[in-house]
Amino acid sequence: MNSRVPPDPTLTDHAITSRRSVRRFLPTPVPRAVIAAILDAAARAPSGTNMQPWRGYVLIGAPRDELCAAVQTVFDAEEPGHRHEVQYYPDEFFEPYLSRRRKVGWDLYGTLGIARGESGKMRAQHRRNFEFFDAPVGMVFTIHRGLATGSWLDYGMFLENIMVAARARGLDTCAQAAWTHYHKVMRPVLGLAPEEVVVCGMALGHADPDAPENRLVTERATSDQFMSWRGFD
Repeated sequence: MNSRVPPDPTLTDHAITSRRSVRRFLPTPVPRAVIAAILDAAARAPSGTNMQPWRGYVLIGAPRDELCAAVQTVFDAEEPGHRHEVQYYPDEFFEPYLSRRRKVGWDLYGTLGIARGESGKMRAQHRRNFEFFDAPVGMVFTIHRGLATGSWLDYGMFLENIMVAARARGLDTCAQAAWTHYHKVMRPVLGLAPEEVVVCGMALGHADPDAPENRLVTERATSDQFMSWRGFD
């Protein structure tokens, strides 16, 4: 007889649906044991033939600040030639993706009182990526450059697990592709091996409840909009 208590799906659903990209954090520390528990749970993500392609760096205190300072220096100097090694976005956006991208951008800027054309304020907000949005914990994830598309898909499931496991513990995150543009600066600071490609950064901590940018709730298409249902009455 199976004596296991049936899981409560609402708890999992809440952790998933309450996940958001937080862009201002409190300085409250997060214990190493909590971070490790999140990462260990996330590592149960599926991967092709159990390859487990993820690798990463958890930074707090001085190491975190050193990385932020190095990237901010280059960002402020507007030095050219710092591009990600793997293309994340298409060269040209098209519908419906173009409209979705524009909407979330203007919705975010709207919460911050940034109007169209205020490029200086937009740049200042983008720079906050390289402060991990004040989160006390910054993480950088890498993948071996010899791996293929399937391992990148596996990596996405691992990253999502981190964000959901964090929510289950009352924490928040922000996955950040912005870091990938500065892999050349990050390499000596983190001591990245030549085969490591930067996948993304991620901020982890307690959301600042008073920050207007954290009140943004993004829209999502429903399953009826993105799935074709076959064989149902």
